[in-house]
Amino acid sequence: MCHFVQQNQSKFMKYFSLIVLFLMISCGNKEDILLPKSNVTIVSNVEDHSPIYIFFRTKGKDTLAEVNKKNEIISTNWIFNIDKRLPLRLVIPEVMKLQEKKRNEVAHKNEAAQNYYSYADSIHKNMAFLPFTEVHYKMEKPKSSLIVFFDKNNKISILNADVKREDLQSYLYNLPIENPSQMQFCFAQEMTYGSYIQDEIFIRSLKIDNYEEFIY
Repeated sequence: MCHFVQQNQSKFMKYFSLIVLFLMISCGNKEDILLPKSNVTIVSNVEDHSPIYIFFRTKGKDTLAEVNKKNEIISTNWIFNIDKRLPLRLVIPEVMKLQEKKRNEVAHKNEAAQNYYSYADSIHKNMAFLPFTEVHYKMEKPKSSLIVFFDKNNKISILNADVKREDLQSYLYNLPIENPSQMQFCFAQEMTYGSYIQDEIFIRSLKIDNYEEFIY
């Protein structure tokens, strides 16, 4: 069974172990996942959980996402530990498969069980978690023209106009629509998972509910 290698010799090593998630596989090989970082904690603790790992792999010039879900228990909270270097085009299809598996479960379904992404809080120096159970992903471009697009270079655009991150909330609320929840949040498929987590945490700060996410 996989387990975290404890790094308690110093404060630096303790924080370093949050950024790099070390795993000891049963065969004796050491694996690592570079976790995303942020400066806030959304959820600080998740009990009764099963870990799911998505590793960064390379084969020649190709980048691969390798999923390890040996410890998944359908009735528990799932924590997705995903390498921040992976592009969304590889990560999200794997996440969608696992989401559907859990949503379609009948025999062991637990309505209270949630899905979380793990990341490191660089300010408070702790492991943190981002819930995403209700997020519905689509690997396509939305038909609506009113989309908020996050590109791989950390830029945000709406209706082909660039919008500063600090201005986005007021911009959304001044658009001629009934409420900002009608917006579609879209992400470049070549964006790294690490950048995506930072954008997700930013979106949560806008207090907008019931939105879909598109990757294209």
